[in-house]
Amino acid sequence: LLQDAHNSSVLNNDVLGAFLPSGHVAGLSRPVTIQFWHDRVLDTSNATCVFWQPGAGAGSTGSWSGAGCNTTHREGTVICHCDHLTYFAVLLLPVGALSPAQLASLTHISTIGCSLSAAAILCTLLLCCFSSTPCPPPSCRQRLRDNTTRIHMHLLAALLLLNCSFLLSTPLATGAEGLCQVTAALLHASLLCALAWMAAEAFHLLLLLVKVYNIYIQHYLLKLCLFAWGLPTLAVVAAFVFKGDTYGYHTISTSEGYRNATIVPSARCWLTSPPAHYTTLCYAGLILLFNMLVLGRVAMILRRIQRQKAQARKDWVTVLGLTCLLGTTWGLAFFRFGIFLIPQVYLFTILNSLQGLFICLWYATVHRRSKQGSVSNTSR
Repeated sequence: LLQDAHNSSVLNNDVLGAFLPSGHVAGLSRPVTIQFWHDRVLDTSNATCVFWQPGAGAGSTGSWSGAGCNTTHREGTVICHCDHLTYFAVLLLPVGALSPAQLASLTHISTIGCSLSAAAILCTLLLCCFSSTPCPPPSCRQRLRDNTTRIHMHLLAALLLLNCSFLLSTPLATGAEGLCQVTAALLHASLLCALAWMAAEAFHLLLLLVKVYNIYIQHYLLKLCLFAWGLPTLAVVAAFVFKGDTYGYHTISTSEGYRNATIVPSARCWLTSPPAHYTTLCYAGLILLFNMLVLGRVAMILRRIQRQKAQARKDWVTVLGLTCLLGTTWGLAFFRFGIFLIPQVYLFTILNSLQGLFICLWYATVHRRSKQGSVSNTSR
């Protein structure tokens, strides 16, 4: 009955109601004391005294609030001191939940990082499409025919879509539910497409390194597009049409979310279905495993070459660039536990929000080197 929209966990499922026949009692100068006994080992920062506030939740019968209540702990007991009478309980917040200050800083970091990446990607795509840089005609024609460059551009386009939809997912979470569901589906599709294009980059790199002889795959780029654009889009459209509640308002709870009634949990438009969430994690895990195996193969090849040529610095630049290109930093999502939680969240946010910017800088460096090489060869 007393269940909020966040499916909050109540200690021992105990809810205590205290009332007087005379009516509503609030603003007591001497708070009432309520004790909840338990036989658990609790993290005192995660057990919080709250009361039920009817009609406080948007579109719900009410929600839990910590206003007017203080929490103290004794062995085997949670003691609540409240200045009013109503229904009381002890909420167990998720272990390792972020504080409001941490959530706010991560939100600012992701917003700035995604904005920088989106701007860098847009500039790179425009320069690639409308570049008027003079170069010998054969070199230009070769660049246009080069599948490697085209795959890079497809990956950047997917990341641009991902960054833009992510930036829209928070402000649109306060709007109409249908618009939020569409935004969440777009964000999900762009994430799946970006991961698929990272896998396409790894596959193409593997062909270049291992299959050095003449290889011809008919409609190669078209097949990559069907895999990286078509399959994720088809999966998201199917989920949206046949199970619309897969997408919607996703609330991010904090470790102090119930200690102050004025704190509103952060929300964005994202997946609301646990099966869809775990399926996405498995999909990302398989792609990242494949990409890391390819990256390991590249590192081994570069190490062999380095024995013959002293170019360790260039090799490291290449490996770092491929790390961004193949999205291996997304693997940090699987280390969100224990002492790694807070550092992992910050590293994940910084590195992946700036992934588009890093790829653009790497692409500009590689393109400048190749252009210098073609100019020096022409001068000879």
